[in-house]
Amino acid sequence: MRAPITRLTNRLTNVSLVVITIGLVSLQLAIAKSTAQSSAVSPGSSTPGVTGRQASSAAATAVDPGIRLGAAAAGSPLPGLTSAQMAYFLAGQEEFAAAESVTEGLGPRMNLDSCAGCHAFPAIGGTSPALNPQVAFASQNGGLDHLPSFLTANGPVREARFVRNPDGTADGGVHDIFTITGRVGATGCSLTQPDFDTQLAQGNVIFRIPTPAFGAGLLEAIPDWAILANASQNAASNGALGVRGHANFQVSGRTMSGQTNNNGNDGTIARFGWKAQNKSLLLFSGEAYNVEMGISNELFQTERDETSSCQFATVPNDTTRTDAVSTVDSLSDMEKFAIFMRFLAPPAPSVDSPGGAASIGKGSAFFTSVGCALCHTPSFSTGSTAVAPLRNQKVNVFSDLLVHNMGVGLADGVSQGQAGPQEFRSAPLWGLGQRLFFLHDGRTTDLLAAILAHESTGSEANGVIKNFRSLNANQKQDLLNFLRSL
Repeated sequence: MRAPITRLTNRLTNVSLVVITIGLVSLQLAIAKSTAQSSAVSPGSSTPGVTGRQASSAAATAVDPGIRLGAAAAGSPLPGLTSAQMAYFLAGQEEFAAAESVTEGLGPRMNLDSCAGCHAFPAIGGTSPALNPQVAFASQNGGLDHLPSFLTANGPVREARFVRNPDGTADGGVHDIFTITGRVGATGCSLTQPDFDTQLAQGNVIFRIPTPAFGAGLLEAIPDWAILANASQNAASNGALGVRGHANFQVSGRTMSGQTNNNGNDGTIARFGWKAQNKSLLLFSGEAYNVEMGISNELFQTERDETSSCQFATVPNDTTRTDAVSTVDSLSDMEKFAIFMRFLAPPAPSVDSPGGAASIGKGSAFFTSVGCALCHTPSFSTGSTAVAPLRNQKVNVFSDLLVHNMGVGLADGVSQGQAGPQEFRSAPLWGLGQRLFFLHDGRTTDLLAAILAHESTGSEANGVIKNFRSLNANQKQDLLNFLRSL
């Protein structure tokens, strides 16, 4: 965490930050145009995906129209923020984009050195960019780390989890890819990376890519009762298509067809992360700071690797500044991350691209008729939250925020909370038009391949995919155009 004087010296003006962001987005979009044309499975994937050629064959002539090029449709602050709220948003954006150093607590083990490195596309707060920053980071600032085979220059940003411990018991935890060994400020620290080659050969590694944070404050503000009511309302339709799930807690009035992942402390519905494992944006921020960058904080105060010769900052590394001059500067980095994400506007859909307004309209109807909308609920409304721009707002998230059994094809073997080894949260689809990599492990860049990957033994989506396959090529194309318009 940078001291106030350092932040002041290094602070970009708002104009400069906007100019740099626009430039980076333009570059990423240019690179994305070629990246999106390839649908090959990324090297090192523990579960092979469906290739673009296989997907095209299965769907006759329908093809993924590819990433929607042009200006980023996300990354702006919520409309209606006060000047004070905007100051917090900008401070959070700056911290979100900042690269951490060893002296600030980075490591000893980490996956990258900044939030925005992973959450970069199509703008800060998004998901994996076209150029994977982990490739350059391996040797950055004197780093001596080996680049594992599952990371490539044009592949997605990834974290690695081991499914099992050596004794066969469940692991499921993140095994950070990089160390601070050899890096500036880490004199005397000597750590070895996990043996990924051996674990890959044993089929013991699964991957996760970054989830986008656009509109996250709106998701946080959806009441639990709305999520439960939606699941109850769709129970009959869900059952007819095999979208089943089960309740985690058999509490009167809370039984539903889709399973929630409930917070272990207060029993309320968690909703952030691939398995909806985190309840709030503050928890999401604190966990990521500690797990992905190795920076301990006031929620996670213990270093994940306590090797004494590799500690170069006081613990926890990130804390509230009680002696700061301004309220904004007194906040910990973790709190700034949460506020930035909370104040991020949702992605803006397109009304006529790709394929034109008529095709998008028909695709929206097919999205509902085949059953996609049963899990990818088009919209919710927020409650009476304290932040006015988040209060009583329509949230076009295209997710029921529940976890569902996705079968053996997408199973990662990892349990988190009440979400089991084959279960995942229905991924929010807003912003899909400008997303490069799909599914939890980023195995494909082809949207059609991602849809067909939902079909496998035990998957709750099998009935929906059967309906999708029954569409003719033009109808499939309309549905794909609709999804890419989001």
